[in-house]
Amino acid sequence: MNLLRALATVSSMTLLSRILGYVRDFFIARVFGAGLATDAFFVAFRIPNLMRRLFAEGAFSQAFVPILAEVRNRETAADTRALVDCVSTALFLALLVAAAAGMALAPLVVYVTAPGFATEPGKFELTVALLRITFPYIVFISLVALAAGVLNTWSRFAVPAFTPVLLNVSFIVGAAFFAERFEPPVLVLAWAVFAGGLAQLALQLPFLWKIGMLPRWRLDFSHPGVRRVLKLMAPAVFGVSVSQVSLLINTIFASFLVTGSVSWLYYADRLMEFPAGVLGVALGTILLPSLSKHHAGGASAEYSRLLDWGLRVTILLALPAAAALAVLAMPLIATLFHYGQFNANDAWMTREALVAYSLGLIGMILVKILAPGFYARQNVVTPVKIGLVTLAATQAMNLMFIGPLKHAGLALAIGLGACLNAWLLYLMLRKKGIYTPQPGWLAFALKVGVAAIAMAAALYFAMGPAAGWLAAGWQWEGSMLAAMVLLGVVVYGACLLALGFRLRHFSMRGVE
Repeated sequence: MNLLRALATVSSMTLLSRILGYVRDFFIARVFGAGLATDAFFVAFRIPNLMRRLFAEGAFSQAFVPILAEVRNRETAADTRALVDCVSTALFLALLVAAAAGMALAPLVVYVTAPGFATEPGKFELTVALLRITFPYIVFISLVALAAGVLNTWSRFAVPAFTPVLLNVSFIVGAAFFAERFEPPVLVLAWAVFAGGLAQLALQLPFLWKIGMLPRWRLDFSHPGVRRVLKLMAPAVFGVSVSQVSLLINTIFASFLVTGSVSWLYYADRLMEFPAGVLGVALGTILLPSLSKHHAGGASAEYSRLLDWGLRVTILLALPAAAALAVLAMPLIATLFHYGQFNANDAWMTREALVAYSLGLIGMILVKILAPGFYARQNVVTPVKIGLVTLAATQAMNLMFIGPLKHAGLALAIGLGACLNAWLLYLMLRKKGIYTPQPGWLAFALKVGVAAIAMAAALYFAMGPAAGWLAAGWQWEGSMLAAMVLLGVVVYGACLLALGFRLRHFSMRGVE
């Protein structure tokens, strides 16, 4: 299996999902703007979405995939099937209980996660109503994460990468065609979450059946695989999802700021998630199964070499992405969101948050590469310790920055916290002898840095005054933004070629 080709496949599917995500946010911004209704929805959606990242794509996947790869590599097909069946049954029952509890305790959940809403008439009640509709999403999407873990272990990367497209399609259809049929209209977004989660699960099932891994009911909490997953999963919640916990705490802080702050952070986060998803999630997705198989086979040198490849690809792609995100913040926001109820002040406030986020983008992506270096070895203790330190540091920075920088300070704290998390993970990988850098890192980093600076300079001088983008029409904005993106790709690519980079230098084969 060529990992570069697998990365291209996963990244292209993720890219499609992110593009549709921007289309969905365009419709949300145009129809609902940034105010009381969107603040309420984003809080209501963030809570089950946070649980998805914590317990499904985060802690569960990091615990389940290494064990599944080990059992598949060392034991029989019947043992592998039994593991999938028992884990699926146990997860399904736990999710039903969690969803029922979340819906019943929705007022308490909203009060804890967004206490500032309690002082605004109607905002608290609307958030509770939205949360009760969106909470079952955790059931669907967690089972989707389980299916994706199985498919990725079988090197079937394309289907799990494509699956998030369906949620965005659900949002787009709901906001564009059905908003007026609901009262208040924002309820359509909550039902779009429910429908999108169900559609994603339905898509995965035929492909699980095709590889003979469609889960069957098998209730056995004493199964050793179930116990091992639970043992690894509980502490992994902290180690893999520090940034998500920080986002939730940021929502608490932002709920006390002026109305619109939650929405500004959301729109900036959505733009930041584009490179984080296309690069970080894609790399983490293809690395974890291969790292787990190398560990199960005792190939420590290949393990280290694969991590080194992942880090180099991350720096190569994430550094220019962070620079472009900061320079093109206003062109991106104006082109994608500055319509209808989303006014010029919303654009400027979102720009502040996006620039702050961009400073920590590399750290956010590196965490998705470095954390699997521990989880593939079923080591959850080290990332947990680092995660707790990072979480404390991030909240200290929140308190420092929120006064002078308001909502942008919260975004800056998230980014700097991610950089700290990545640095500590790197140091521990080196200290434990898990990772040894390959030769040539200094020259590599200098060349990438020079190319990124040249690209950023070209974009800065080509884009013109930021305010001019708010006064232009969407046709001009769209064409000019496309030209800016093309310019950045050409300048960066030309610089890399001139400095001696070639595509074949990044070829890497994974374990089937």
